[in-house]
Amino acid sequence: MTTRSPIRPWDLLSLDDEIGDEDKDIRDTVRRFCDDRVRPHVATWFEQARLPIRDLARELGVLGMHLHGYGCAGTSATAYGLACHELEAADSGIRSLVSVQGSLAMFAVHRFGSEDHKRQWLPELATGRAIGCFGLTEPDHGSDPAGLRTTAKRDGADWILNGSKMWITNGSAADVAVVWARADERIRGFLVPTGTKGFSAPEITRKMSLRASVTSQLVLEDVRLPADAVLPEAEGLSGPLSCLNEARYGIVFGAPGAARECLETAIDYAIERPVFGRSLAGFQLTQAKLADMAVELGKAMLLALRLGRLKDAGRISPHQISVGKLNNVRESIAIARECRTVLAANGITLDYPVIRHAGNLESVLTYEGTSEIHQLTVGQALTGIGAFK
Repeated sequence: MTTRSPIRPWDLLSLDDEIGDEDKDIRDTVRRFCDDRVRPHVATWFEQARLPIRDLARELGVLGMHLHGYGCAGTSATAYGLACHELEAADSGIRSLVSVQGSLAMFAVHRFGSEDHKRQWLPELATGRAIGCFGLTEPDHGSDPAGLRTTAKRDGADWILNGSKMWITNGSAADVAVVWARADERIRGFLVPTGTKGFSAPEITRKMSLRASVTSQLVLEDVRLPADAVLPEAEGLSGPLSCLNEARYGIVFGAPGAARECLETAIDYAIERPVFGRSLAGFQLTQAKLADMAVELGKAMLLALRLGRLKDAGRISPHQISVGKLNNVRESIAIARECRTVLAANGITLDYPVIRHAGNLESVLTYEGTSEIHQLTVGQALTGIGAFK
């Protein structure tokens, strides 16, 4: 009996046929970068809970890539999604760096900032010469950002900010923080240079997920800002929520990248692993696991590519992004966990990427909106009834 050459998970549904040549070139460039610069080191970064964030930021070349002007590349949304897919296939922490820099901090400046803000910060952030972070989540207000307690009060022409933020990616390394605060009963965004007196960003340690990522608290104690620090085009929750939708979109593509890396590892391992005198891949139970995971991965990527087309056409809606985030993270973490079983005891070591991805996806499952929040968003779209309270 002859055997056929294995088909890689991405090729099971001929997904490359759905991608244009320019977008594929960008994807392949990011994949090579990850192969050369990230994969050889990321297990050590994860184990040691460190990340050479400034070096990587300067080398990546994809920061704010989907934005236009001010030094940004202006690529398609699909190309940005595919870049996120490759980055997260290397590690969720690397994709988080890019998402927070480009889809949260830079998008906030690009969409809501003044012309001076854009000229000052976007070229620096796009090249990685400056690092940005995004301060919305608070210790007591995650899924309910409307309850945030950080305040911005007028003092003459200046603003005085007081409060704290929690779980802020890039926070301790940032040069500028986009901070959302309650000002005159409205939520407003402020650009806070991190060297400002009264601002501090203690790093959060002892994490068991996203260890190759900088995660911090932001503390603002009578931080005095000039009048022009406010983002003039953002008032109310629609400002920060629109930024979150940008980041959620990247996760729709990114999470299946982690799943793909796990599945490819599991397939290769199963083919090479002897058990009971034959390849582990030759057992029906193993093939059933691999087949089910490949089907879910293919469906997740078809969903991502569909949302990419909608975003490129300017027709994507928040509830559609919630569909993508809800499904693709849920399926990706299930794939990572199942792949761990294929590798058995070897699956818990950092010699393979599976347990690292499974642990990282625990964070991806809850940040930028928990599964429950996305279920309620989709439910509201289907019924017209908001059930958040």
